[in-house]
Amino acid sequence: MSFHTILYHEIREAAVFDPSHPSPIEVKQDYTDALPSLLFVTLENFKEQMNYLKKQGAHTLTLDEVRDFYYQDKSLPDKSILITFDDCYQALKRYAYPILKEYGFHAVVFTVTGWLNTNPADFTPERSVCLTEEDLTPMADVFEYANHTHHFHTRSSIQTGRIMTETDEAFAADLAACNRYPLISAKDTFAYPFGLLEERNVKLLNREHFKLAFTCINGSNEKDTNPLLLKRNVIPYSADIDTFKTLGGLL
Repeated sequence: MSFHTILYHEIREAAVFDPSHPSPIEVKQDYTDALPSLLFVTLENFKEQMNYLKKQGAHTLTLDEVRDFYYQDKSLPDKSILITFDDCYQALKRYAYPILKEYGFHAVVFTVTGWLNTNPADFTPERSVCLTEEDLTPMADVFEYANHTHHFHTRSSIQTGRIMTETDEAFAADLAACNRYPLISAKDTFAYPFGLLEERNVKLLNREHFKLAFTCINGSNEKDTNPLLLKRNVIPYSADIDTFKTLGGLL
């Protein structure tokens, strides 16, 4: 028995999205970066993908079900899939939430609490603007929010994330800072920023009593997969429905 986890970051209507230009992020933390088109899906494709899952009778997993699979030896429902989003950009509220709610789907949002903006802002399709805690709280009927660090979602190079350069003590303190937010309901679940990590980061999560942690490595999560190194398949901008079927494991 196994399951696939799919990962989204941003959604845009095809008519207004230019894949040739990265999207600058706008977050509360003093940090500058930009999302490549690979991390976007069009609204039209997202609707098609969710409609496919609904027609297939897919079961969208909760984190409790994933924990029970690994720690209580429980089986998963047929056609299980875990839907995840990273970073809490405006499209989560504008596009993803109403579609998922309509279908009765569940998803996990990995939240960088230090990125959450203080004041709500109008939707800005040219930029990737982070939501506020006020935006996110009412959507807890669809989303459960998990730890994606407080201030450690930064990198010094393409292959070097902050959790790889800071001390274990500093990383543990940042994890705790994220978990102090009442919004974070899944305080034992983590996603590695940018999918970047070292072995000592995994050991630190174990010492801090985390039960689940997600990478950005493609593949299926088997019974013997390390639950602190779970795989996630990014749904890329270029994915047609056949590619989505493969990445979602529901052919």
